[in-house]
Amino acid sequence: MTEFLRTPEDRFLDLPNYPFSPNYVPIEGYRMHYLDEGDPKAKETVLLLHGEPSWSFLYRKMLPPLIEAGFRVVAPDLIGFGKSDKPIDRKTFTYKRHVEWLKSFLEKSNLTGITLFCQDWGGLLGLRAVAEEPERFLRICASNTFLPTGDIPPKEDFLKWRDFSQKVKSLPIGKIIQNGCISDLPKDVLAAYDAPYPDETYKAGARVFPTLVPITPDNEASADNRKAWEILRQWKKPFLTAFSDSDPITKGGEIFFRRAIPGAKGQKHTVISNAGHFLQEDKGEELAGVLIDFIRSNGV
Repeated sequence: MTEFLRTPEDRFLDLPNYPFSPNYVPIEGYRMHYLDEGDPKAKETVLLLHGEPSWSFLYRKMLPPLIEAGFRVVAPDLIGFGKSDKPIDRKTFTYKRHVEWLKSFLEKSNLTGITLFCQDWGGLLGLRAVAEEPERFLRICASNTFLPTGDIPPKEDFLKWRDFSQKVKSLPIGKIIQNGCISDLPKDVLAAYDAPYPDETYKAGARVFPTLVPITPDNEASADNRKAWEILRQWKKPFLTAFSDSDPITKGGEIFFRRAIPGAKGQKHTVISNAGHFLQEDKGEELAGVLIDFIRSNGV
């Protein structure tokens, strides 16, 4: 465990439409935050995984419909994000270690029978967890995400984003979220995305994430992702894609999943209209409806 920062609680007071109680679990000496809402004894558990540089606040529009549908809903903050502890040394963060942290969270929270919803890095990590512990998962819904191996060159839009994230003096978290949305976000919502980061020292995780994406075949994460694809190409459990129509970085990526994963066959794949990269912000309620229908249509 390396030195870390813990965002003061008063930074999270009066967040808009985020009345949820905090929960914490120790992971390798760090405190990992998560939401655990709905009936804890519900037959269905939905796991919502966020990406870069958001946190569980991103899912505030999806949580109420999922809870009302009778599901248990769990939404963690990745280490380095949201209300979770934030190591200050960038070297602490590796792709593999993030996967191990997520797997530890699943084990300590005793989560099984999971329907996974994953967006952005939530997919890069969640799909690895699925491949390494498939028995925990019943269904997968992938949204504006992928599982890169570096064998396909990255899009220019991603390279521009990665370059910007490393060179900008102050990483503007709220503005990044806004730029990834079609809708205009209110000031209090933008402030909520900035809340976990009182200053730049808290942003090591957010800073390093873009550099961890495997964009060359010899990346240290590429081999593990190829192994994960071997499992996913045999995945026969239900697999749904729900991408948006206005995300330049991931647009078209859903085709890879539909062609490669057996469980995607016959599913009601959808494209969410008028939504950007952070489609949970633009069309959260609609997205929750898609997820509810997916679960109910694929009882296992």
